Amino acid sequence: MKQISTLFLKLAVILIGIPVLALCIFLVPRIGNFAGELYPDIVYIKSLVLIDMYAAAIPFYFALYQAFKLLSYIDKNQALSELSVKSLKNIKYGAIAISTLYLLGMPIYYLMAERVDPPSFIPMGLVIIFASMVIAVFAAVLQRLLQEAIHIKSENDLTV
Repeated sequence: MKQISTLFLKLAVILIGIPVLALCIFLVPRIGNFAGELYPDIVYIKSLVLIDMYAAAIPFYFALYQAFKLLSYIDKNQALSELSVKSLKNIKYGAIAISTLYLLGMPIYYLMAERVDPPSFIPMGLVIIFASMVIAVFAAVLQRLLQEAIHIKSENDLTV
């Protein structure tokens, strides 16, 4: 049963990555071109939008890879190991990096929202920032719980 659930979660991780890849291929260049059309006098705005969004995709895929590794550790009965703690820590750092990159890009999205009615870029950025921070906090809580469980397990192994 455990193998089926982790297989399902691995499939979910892959299925999460595919739409984001499609967005990076098809939607991000359009958003960059749209920003360039809104502000033709600011030559580098298109590049800034593209850099911000593609740079945020890197820690996203890193965090997905770490989640995949964590599920592999669970399959190998190494859930209570330092490797799992390290994967959770990397997921936390990836989520913080995504939030930071979008937070740094918010002035660009604010400029874009000034010329668009309704201003949809600011709420989109805020949702991504908020969701990433929730994931970071959740990963930090799981990391702490896992560290405590490993500590308790090691104490129990020593007393037996």
